[in-house]
Amino acid sequence: MKPNIGIINALVRMTIGFALLSWVTAKLVKRPYRDSYLLMALLAAMKVAEGITRFCPLTFAFDKYQHEQHRSTEHEEMTYNPS
Repeated sequence: MKPNIGIINALVRMTIGFALLSWVTAKLVKRPYRDSYLLMALLAAMKVAEGITRFCPLTFAFDKYQHEQHRSTEHEEMTYNPS
């Protein structure tokens, strides 16, 4: 697992993740029966984890998709024979 986001991006993700996690925790104390708060807490914790590891799965998937598209385009250009 190679880092695919920068340091500033990681710090921003951690800051937003901790802020959301604290807000959701305060809301969850008042209304523990709300499932939407649990989902939001999981998403905020995921942002904190992305910041700590400097690895974003969505960025990885997007980069991999772009790389595959580029390779298939190169292959089509090489095999094209107009005669």
